[in-house]
Amino acid sequence: MVKSISCSDAGKDCSWSATAESEEELMSKVTEHVLSDHKEIELNAENIAGIKSLIKEV
Repeated sequence: MVKSISCSDAGKDCSWSATAESEEELMSKVTEHVLSDHKEIELNAENIAGIKSLIKEV
């Protein structure tokens, strides 16, 4: 099943969203986006867990 996530899911004023076939692939896209557009967010274990909790199956 396809997985999806968007910045608006996290309450961010950002129109970015992504889909992927696996959680690993989706988290790779999330990491790339955070590092380029949300440098204020530290990708530590706590934040990564929070991001993963927002992943939806579509």
